[in-house]
Amino acid sequence: MNCRSLEEFWPFYMSQHSKPSTRRWHFAGILSALLCLLLAILLGRWLFLILAPLVGYGLAWYSHFFVEGNAPATFGHPVWSFLCDLKMFALMLTGRMDREIKRLGKRPVLQAF
Repeated sequence: MNCRSLEEFWPFYMSQHSKPSTRRWHFAGILSALLCLLLAILLGRWLFLILAPLVGYGLAWYSHFFVEGNAPATFGHPVWSFLCDLKMFALMLTGRMDREIKRLGKRPVLQAF
């Protein structure tokens, strides 16, 4: 899949995160990673910098393998996936994720291959 913009990749990304629990695991992963970054800055413990991506991606990838039953989009599209992770986190944080799911349900979703 060759996407030229975040808007083109977003429907595919969301199709790979169709279950609410997958999205919640991602939210927890991003929140945990941000907490690790904050702790690294505040406490000067640089170990937290190493833990940030391990915890963040660990929780997200757990959800793909054991909840969603698919491979993480990060494997094929790391930059687009990271940006979509942040977008999904922001939508969930502001309570707009359900509206976005409904909006995407009304338009075709890109296929992976």
